[in-house]
Amino acid sequence: MRVLVTGGRGMLASVLLPCLEGKHEVTGVDIQDFDITAETPVRQAFQDLRPEFVFHLAAYTDVDGCEANPARADEVNVHGTRNLARACAETGATLLYVSTDYVFDGRLSRPYREDDAPHPESVYGYSKWRGEQVVQALVAKHFIVRTSWLFGPRGKNFVATILKAAKERGELRVVSDQRGSPTYTGHLALHLAQFPQSEAFGIFHVTGSGECSWFEFAQEIVKTGGLPHVRVTPITSEELGRPAKRPANSVLENRRLGQCHMGPLPHWMDGLAAYLKEGERLGEFTLPHAEKPARSRAVEANRS
Repeated sequence: MRVLVTGGRGMLASVLLPCLEGKHEVTGVDIQDFDITAETPVRQAFQDLRPEFVFHLAAYTDVDGCEANPARADEVNVHGTRNLARACAETGATLLYVSTDYVFDGRLSRPYREDDAPHPESVYGYSKWRGEQVVQALVAKHFIVRTSWLFGPRGKNFVATILKAAKERGELRVVSDQRGSPTYTGHLALHLAQFPQSEAFGIFHVTGSGECSWFEFAQEIVKTGGLPHVRVTPITSEELGRPAKRPANSVLENRRLGQCHMGPLPHWMDGLAAYLKEGERLGEFTLPHAEKPARSRAVEANRS
């Protein structure tokens, strides 16, 4: 199958492309190849490459940056997605659009299901939700994959940020009133690679198993990363004072994965252990020593 991956130089694509190669005729593209916000280059790329399946990973993902520049968020996440969706509709290609847990407002006390109504409260979340609507309206054969709290090699992420800060400071202050499911890109990519063989079109929630707060995540990072002496202090979102509002609960129930026999992703702690090993191998950070993670009772299993 001829497969096109947008955002080809991004963190997720860097691990997805190797999962697809050998099984498909794969092309990864990024803004250096063509700008998805311009309709003519998108049409030309589809004429040249003739993709049968498109993974749309390219996005403006800076949550606070979107809040400061909503026009840019709309241009990339909505208009760019519309250009790709139209091209897919015209050529009959299947489109898989990667979306986010931030399409929800976080007010539910349970994990969000695929059929729960989105209600984003940030510019980023709203732009990604509008992207979902564009895909649903224009492309008959589509998948919308909502994921959350991504971390992995070759990209800016929370784990690398915490490790760097932990080495520079004796104490970290991390929000404890936002809960979600950290997702290792290596595990997510293996699941995404199954979708070209599926015809169970629609919305999927695909996240690491388990859930935690950012505070609990940071505690596990410094512990497993060999920096247990670093103190992690819980703070509130209000104390942190970020421009964009984040959902208090963005845990996603991975119901359709089970229904479609794709199986759950490994636990986020397993993803963390895998990334620490991979990141050190790639020279992204150096760990004093590694402690095998023990699953804490404070971290509940993701109800999927």
